[in-house]
Amino acid sequence: MRRIRLTYFPRRRQPSQYHCPYCLVRFSTMKLNIANPLTGAQKVLEVDDEHKLRAFYDKRISQEIEGDVLGDEFKGFVFRVSGGNDKQGFPMKQGVLSNGRARLLLSKGKTCYRPRRKGERKRKSVRGCIVGPDLSVLNLVVVKAGEADVPGLTDVQIPRRLGPKRASNIRKLFNLTKEDDVRKYVIRRKFDSKTGKKNDKAPKIQRLVTPRTLHHKRQIALKKVQQREKVQREAAEYNRLHAQRVKEQKDRRASEIAKRRSSRKASSVKA
Repeated sequence: MRRIRLTYFPRRRQPSQYHCPYCLVRFSTMKLNIANPLTGAQKVLEVDDEHKLRAFYDKRISQEIEGDVLGDEFKGFVFRVSGGNDKQGFPMKQGVLSNGRARLLLSKGKTCYRPRRKGERKRKSVRGCIVGPDLSVLNLVVVKAGEADVPGLTDVQIPRRLGPKRASNIRKLFNLTKEDDVRKYVIRRKFDSKTGKKNDKAPKIQRLVTPRTLHHKRQIALKKVQQREKVQREAAEYNRLHAQRVKEQKDRRASEIAKRRSSRKASSVKA
């Protein structure tokens, strides 16, 4: 009877939900989210031209790129890469020198993570800071504006919703001196209440120097001085009492030794 040799082929590994082959994303579209800090405006461009996107590849976060690659509309512009997201939504993180993903143990204060509990740490997947074709959104910031205005980016002015809150920033905004009262220059926010009544609201000024705060600061300094003097007095009293106890102990010891010697002499004389 003839034997039949069976050959087992290894099972092909199915791609995971995070697997994104380079061949599938090479000619995909990418959204460019351009922000202009001077006007507060943002504009989203959807680019599907591979030749335009190729200029952004292998760039890192914080690197600058000439805007001429996007067309004559952005001639003279200079953009800075500020971040982005890949096809699955994982954000780019500064400092991860890779064009793929990495799982990092993140804690409070780190980007790409917001802790829910005090002291909580969590291992999260983040995208590297090198731009590649697998990104769906790339965030750009205008560093230098070009010659012509771009509709929706440089020809509009979007005011900030909230004004400065810190006292030093308010002084810097209105060019005030230390003698001027900052509370008169606080920017109040106007809004409509649920009943339709128009109201305004002012933020609480941080680091505001007032006579009350100066008095409180002087009181704290005075308490520190009083506490230091109290500790010094108690230490001096303790040292004096300790020296007195040591002297009394020495005198008691010396008197005991003298009594023993006198008793020995008396016993030797009787003998």
